[in-house]
Amino acid sequence: MADQIRLLVVEDVPQVAQYVRGLLNSQAAIKLLEVVSDGTRVPDLVRELRPDVILVDALLQGRLKGMTLVARLHESGNQVPVIVLTVPQHPVQVNPATGIHAVLPMPFSGYELVARIQQSRQAAATADDAGSARVIAVFAPKGGVGKTTIAFNLAVAVGQAGLRTVLIDGSLQFGDLRALLKVPIDAPSLLDLPTDRIQESDLEDVLWRDPSGIDILLAPPRVELAEMVTVRDLEKVLSLLRRVYQVVLVDTPAVIGDVNLAFLDAADTILEIVSYDSTTIHSTMVMADAFRAIGYPPAKLRYLVNRADSTGGFDPQVLADALGRQPEHSVSSGGDLVVRANNEGIPFVLADPEARISQDVFRTVGELVGHPAALRR
Repeated sequence: MADQIRLLVVEDVPQVAQYVRGLLNSQAAIKLLEVVSDGTRVPDLVRELRPDVILVDALLQGRLKGMTLVARLHESGNQVPVIVLTVPQHPVQVNPATGIHAVLPMPFSGYELVARIQQSRQAAATADDAGSARVIAVFAPKGGVGKTTIAFNLAVAVGQAGLRTVLIDGSLQFGDLRALLKVPIDAPSLLDLPTDRIQESDLEDVLWRDPSGIDILLAPPRVELAEMVTVRDLEKVLSLLRRVYQVVLVDTPAVIGDVNLAFLDAADTILEIVSYDSTTIHSTMVMADAFRAIGYPPAKLRYLVNRADSTGGFDPQVLADALGRQPEHSVSSGGDLVVRANNEGIPFVLADPEARISQDVFRTVGELVGHPAALRR
């Protein structure tokens, strides 16, 4: 069948290999190409058999151990999704950044095996179809930590690095970017895009071109209109934006719901804004548990400490202990510069590019997108 998923299994335990064969014999959606017990043969077989999905036993023995094989496949530029088969005593975390696209713990049923293979193949196909843009969702566990200001200035800094950038106002009910930038009430919004087939030409009439040079997809102008935006609408919009732009930033609301999860699921990186106060740290820990339950890999989440030089007597190590790691990014306080820039609806990174806070934002952009031009100093 032309639409069958082509599966390569790397397994050296005969009983497990036979069990997998038996489960796959009873269905037609997946074609088992081969079961190989020697990991050193896998790179050649991938080129020869062209599988859609690879299933690797984490406990594979021999000259090339299971997790070493996974790492080598990833380092070689392998684009085929890898499912790691493991046991509860040897937990493995999903992390596409290291080549682990899914994990299947034993024991498992035929339904679980087939579903995991189909999900991995679908995720890979969606990624291939989505374009090469990097999507960064700027999130905060609570309000008042400067999330929207940071998101706007990050987007402008990315644009200044020469990357084509679009910023989405994900706060669909309250339109935080509309308020910050003092956009006219009649300016087009996401709702003005077609609901069926969206094309690049449709964007030209809807996107707000900020004087800083970035494009902004605004939220609806009134609270009740947010109800008209569906998850499917957002998925179509994101798919198109990823084809047109190099970097897509989303200023997300401090809530977890279907719409916000659509943004977070689609993001390559979730940049969570935190600060040195006890309520923010509590909310951050709650969200860390929620993200783990959802299944987001740790590498997808990065933390930015806003107003990092204003601890208010708070011990920064408390935050690091709560996160279980040191925050990846930090931005200092901007004081009057930020207040004046926000009141005028302009980015502080352009109002005073040499200010410490602006340099912090430029450095953060360089760390996030890996673009040398973003590293101002």
